[in-house]
Amino acid sequence: MKTLVLGGGVVGVTTAYFLAKAGHEVTVVEEKDALGLEATASNAGIIAPGHSFAWASPRAPRMLLQSLRGEETAIRVRLGPDLRLYTWGLRFLRECTAERARRNTLVKLRLCQYSQAVMNELVAAERLQYDAITKGALYLYRDAAELEAGVKKMALLAEHGQKQEILGAAEVARLDPVFEPVQGKIAGAIRDVGDSSGDGRLFVENLARVCREALGVTVRLGARVTALRGEDDRIESVLTSQGPLTADNYVLALGVGSPSVARTAGVSLPIYPAKGYSSTFPLKPRGLAPTVPGVDERWLVGWSRLGDRLRLTSTAEFAGYDWGWTPRDFNNILRLARDLFPDAADYDQGQYRACLRPMTPDGPPILGLGRHRNLFLNCGHGHMGWTMACGTARIVADLMTSRMPELDLAGLTLRR
Repeated sequence: MKTLVLGGGVVGVTTAYFLAKAGHEVTVVEEKDALGLEATASNAGIIAPGHSFAWASPRAPRMLLQSLRGEETAIRVRLGPDLRLYTWGLRFLRECTAERARRNTLVKLRLCQYSQAVMNELVAAERLQYDAITKGALYLYRDAAELEAGVKKMALLAEHGQKQEILGAAEVARLDPVFEPVQGKIAGAIRDVGDSSGDGRLFVENLARVCREALGVTVRLGARVTALRGEDDRIESVLTSQGPLTADNYVLALGVGSPSVARTAGVSLPIYPAKGYSSTFPLKPRGLAPTVPGVDERWLVGWSRLGDRLRLTSTAEFAGYDWGWTPRDFNNILRLARDLFPDAADYDQGQYRACLRPMTPDGPPILGLGRHRNLFLNCGHGHMGWTMACGTARIVADLMTSRMPELDLAGLTLRR
């Protein structure tokens, strides 16, 4: 069975791996000149079932309103003449009730937990190296009231299988000495014991090597996917900058590019880009750097150590397909870095990027069949692509080979 996987990020490459393991003849089609160069190369690096909360929550509308007033917020919006933003935004706001936020969070959590288990199996089987750190993750709070509220919030995840520890400032410092000099700036943290971190781009490179050398997967770089051509209930070909390509089956895993390509085949996907800001700094040779990944819950900045580099990310900005950035966009990141990790890295030598995350209004990704019986969807992972990739890839491979997925797909299939 010949299959084209459209997209060479972590979602596309893991999908190619599981399909090749199932006996498919797989080709990965990627626009860039290497794999994993977009959102995969810019994420916080945290594999975080312990942070599976839906962004659409009762708290979100207030942050969006503050953003429109010009305040610095973690979720912000830039209005413009983009009808898709308004239609998507209305669906997002509809999900911002407590009941829907809880439901969507639990759907995401279930998928993240499954994906983490699948990833652990894959890493062990293929002996993949990706600068993994398996010390859990810290969700940091600045004062006692915030910590107490965080414990109540995190209890939902604990009730559904996430093992957590509540740590005071001194206990945080014992776990990670980088916090010893700044204990007075924090009240404590919730440590999710099962979370971890690693370099998503390195993971993709090493898994792609396995795909090529051991499984016969072909990788076609520099091929931009522009359209799907269908007839009746089948896709007949995909148009690319290198000409048309044909296969028996197609997997759409193009991240924020998925909706525009899907529309050429009459498929509407409720996905809109959420811009995030990512910075990477070289560690100082004798600096005091974090050894446990985490998120500052007040400033909503995430960090992780990727080998000899420190990665920090922040913000979700709804501003269309705009990859641009200004130094102001990194104010929150640099403020946190210098506040908590002043001696960790050379902050004058940063690499700065903006990336677009493919968000659905409710949070869970879109998986499975749409209106065509040979077009499979694996898109809309939002900011959790690194966490969810292995699980969604296994699910899509199961569906394509007529195997019953191990995970209940309620809340995860295409919503028409």
